[in-house]
Amino acid sequence: MSEAIRISFEQKVLDLPVESLLPLRPMTARITGSRKYARIATSIKKIGVIEPLAVTKADSSGRHLLLDGHLRLHAIMEEGKATAPCIIADDDEAFTYNKRVNRLATVQEHYMIQRALDRGVPASMIAAALGIDAKLVQRRSKLLDGIAPEAVDILKDRPVNPQVFDTLRRMKPERQFATAELMASMNNFTATYAKAILAATRQEDLARPERPKRVKGVTPEQMARMERELESLNKDFRAVEATFGDDVLHLVLASRYVERLIANDAISAYVQDKHPEILAEFHNIVAAGTLDAAT
Repeated sequence: MSEAIRISFEQKVLDLPVESLLPLRPMTARITGSRKYARIATSIKKIGVIEPLAVTKADSSGRHLLLDGHLRLHAIMEEGKATAPCIIADDDEAFTYNKRVNRLATVQEHYMIQRALDRGVPASMIAAALGIDAKLVQRRSKLLDGIAPEAVDILKDRPVNPQVFDTLRRMKPERQFATAELMASMNNFTATYAKAILAATRQEDLARPERPKRVKGVTPEQMARMERELESLNKDFRAVEATFGDDVLHLVLASRYVERLIANDAISAYVQDKHPEILAEFHNIVAAGTLDAAT
């Protein structure tokens, strides 16, 4: 019988005085001048706090440590509000809470904007809530136009630069899918990386192959060399991918056998005395085959 999941936060949202909340880090001019903070501050001003702040239980003086929501708290205080909506943590996760927060991915933001527009919400209101220009809202609502569904499925929960989709639209669907796979395998979703892949893409794989391929800052000779190198890299990647699972399984099995060998004091002492360099390699094999170390 599976163990019941324990909720780490009280389920009731409380309005706590902002004076009783103790931030764990200061707000610098660089942070408050960032675009991220501007969007949060605009959203709070227009529609209020959507996600409550996370705090610890009150100490003996009635103060709460702020676990998550430093930007929101600062924006609330800038608005002159006396209280802030909070949820109270049962555990002290001051150093780990932010690692468990799922940020809104680019594709998810597109779906959110699209649903809001379909329900009749004015683009100007969405722009004000997100702290962006109204024209950008219209562009974000059409973010996936011309993008292959297979590529969208790979990128749907990734922090993708929106300009990446402009680059993908210049490729055929099959190439879009391959590009998304390559970006995911490298965990690189920047516009610069997407343009580099575009530069290395063959002319026949472009959405409009009749038009000469132009990438700013890259000469035709460089693009031709990048095409050859990427083709070779893709072949090597596919070859490794095809055998990776079997290779890891063999490594784990072999490392377990070697681990049992060197756990024998007599064998370990003999190898240490006669072939110390081999014993060192045995230890490396065991370390490499440990799944915990691999992750």
